[in-house]
Amino acid sequence: MSKSKHTNEICATVIAITLLLTCLFMAGGTLGIAAFNPEPAYASTLFDTSYVHSLDIIADETDWQTMLDNAISEEYIAVSVVIDGEAVKNVGIRPKGNTSLSSIVDSDSDRFSFKLEFDHYQYGENYKGLDKLVLNNIAQDNTYMKDYVTYQMMNDFGVYAPLSSFIYITVNGEDWGLYLAVEGVEESFASREFGSNYGEIYKPDSMDIGGGMGGNEDFSERETPEGFTRPEGFDESQMPDNVTVPNGENQRQMPENFTMPENFTMPEGEQGGFGGGMPGMGSFGGNMPENFAMPEGEQGGFGGNMPDMGEQGGMPGMGGFGGMGSNSATTLNYVDDDPDSYSAIFDNAAFSADTADKNRLIESLKALSDGVDIESVVDVEEVLRYFVVHNFVLNADSYTGSIIHNYYLYEEDGKLAMIPWDYNLAFGGMGNMGRGMNSNSTGTDSATTLINYPIDTPTLGTDMSNLPMLKWIFENEEYTARYHELMTEFMMYFSSGEFAAMYDNAISLITTYVEKDPTAFCTYDEFTAANTSLREFCVLRAESISLQLFGAIAATKDGQTETENAGFVDASHIDIDSMGSQNMGFSGARQRGGEPPRAFRDGSLS
Repeated sequence: MSKSKHTNEICATVIAITLLLTCLFMAGGTLGIAAFNPEPAYASTLFDTSYVHSLDIIADETDWQTMLDNAISEEYIAVSVVIDGEAVKNVGIRPKGNTSLSSIVDSDSDRFSFKLEFDHYQYGENYKGLDKLVLNNIAQDNTYMKDYVTYQMMNDFGVYAPLSSFIYITVNGEDWGLYLAVEGVEESFASREFGSNYGEIYKPDSMDIGGGMGGNEDFSERETPEGFTRPEGFDESQMPDNVTVPNGENQRQMPENFTMPENFTMPEGEQGGFGGGMPGMGSFGGNMPENFAMPEGEQGGFGGNMPDMGEQGGMPGMGGFGGMGSNSATTLNYVDDDPDSYSAIFDNAAFSADTADKNRLIESLKALSDGVDIESVVDVEEVLRYFVVHNFVLNADSYTGSIIHNYYLYEEDGKLAMIPWDYNLAFGGMGNMGRGMNSNSTGTDSATTLINYPIDTPTLGTDMSNLPMLKWIFENEEYTARYHELMTEFMMYFSSGEFAAMYDNAISLITTYVEKDPTAFCTYDEFTAANTSLREFCVLRAESISLQLFGAIAATKDGQTETENAGFVDASHIDIDSMGSQNMGFSGARQRGGEPPRAFRDGSLS
């Protein structure tokens, strides 16, 4: 075997180059070099938005019926699925949700949202690299578009966001309905967005099943909040049968013209919200006395129909006493160094968080709450981009509303980022939440109030001073300026025609599927009117924000009050509630042709 005199030099050079490339790869993050992360196959197949996908669920009918009848328990059954013609066996499926789940349980419909786990029964099983898939039932959204539009905008604008596409579901070959397929925010999502060495993901949430709103929860064992005393002369026999204070029966709906007693005092502690007008709750509809004392501490929000309260706190304790909303963990405030104080975060970890993970997050929350060295604990650019889109779509059912949930928190090496989730109640869908916050707006023209909602004080029914992940943006001129720059960039999405193309294409794809949807929560005519309104809402919202950035409309609530809403874009012709809201019932799921709601329990598939 012959050998060149340069062989040794060549081998040495190859080895040196290999070592150099290895070092660069391993130190890429430190040097600012992005590691190559190939796109998983499911991203370009299942989440291809150029067509409506198909999913046939093949289930044992007895198992399926049992799952539906016991949906509130959210227990998995094993099924096979065929997605766009490709079969996957032994997949786990269960109903999912909070208030929407309990509301549907109490209705004539079986149109639940579902969670598919490809790896539930067989470790490592997946669909083209996807481990978890959420099937969103598009509840309380006559447009069918709110979640889809928001996720499209988030992804287009560089936010860490799940992928989504429309999917038509059949069960054992029978039509079930048009759903939104959403990438589960778990291992596959984390690998796609952050690479194989991803960090921790949490879903801060202190809601129980039923959302603490009287769904199917038995409140009889709940303890009365510390500091709460029944007023003298309080007579429970005068309350409606389905309403009591804590330690009584289920709290549902206060009577008309209910007036709080003069000596009623709210307890101190962490606050949720009254939740007026929330599903399963009704609204207080009464007058608060002059000596009504609000609690100290963090503020939630009243929500619906409380008169003249502005942005105030609410009831303590997340459920049982009107309590939804927030505690210090869900608002991302630092409490102390005890991990137990953050159970609303750590109990909802996507992955197993160990002691080091918990301590690292607590340290980050402390620095975030102190507002010191923000760039060391916040992925500034990503969070700014998140809030640009989030504040555009006006979602009171998330971090900026009085009900602090429906978002994911990402942490890696002590830096925090936001991940969007669940926008079916965006665009004003939380009823009165966020409407009428401006003293010059009228209750009958909520669309104009929302369209012109100020981008620099974007909270809906809560106090921004209690939201450390948001307030740093507006406490620093440099960050505020960058927020405005990004908001200006986002407006190009609308002026360029990109939004209109995305929206119109989606409507053209789903129209025939909505028309035949046997379990829809609205009629086809309601869908048509609603999606027309949502399209115009977005166009007018972009117009108002552009004017706010230019200075023609005030960008804060105080500024809009002082200028008496000067220059407001008129949206009085848009009916917000027609697009869908939390006040919608679930008994309207229909069969084609206006027949009664079809569900498995009627025997149609047995």
